[in-house]
Amino acid sequence: MALPSATTPLYNYPLPDIEAWLQQQGCTQDDALHCWHVIRPRWEAEILLETDCIVVRYISAGSDNKDIQRVFKYSLSRQDLEEAIFSGP
Repeated sequence: MALPSATTPLYNYPLPDIEAWLQQQGCTQDDALHCWHVIRPRWEAEILLETDCIVVRYISAGSDNKDIQRVFKYSLSRQDLEEAIFSGP
């Protein structure tokens, strides 16, 4: 499946394209369909596709093993979101 241009804001993507993009990034979908997980060598995260934003929770990534949560708007491009989310906490 060919995705829209990397500079296209994510709000212009149909849901199947967003899901395909997450799969391309190595994410796996949870039983709760809006919830995705990704594991990298140095960190892991939960990605939630909410109605108006993407919530990323880096698990045990902060001081004292606390989670770090970041929120991103769908108005960001796929390229910007890839750089922000998948570069880690």
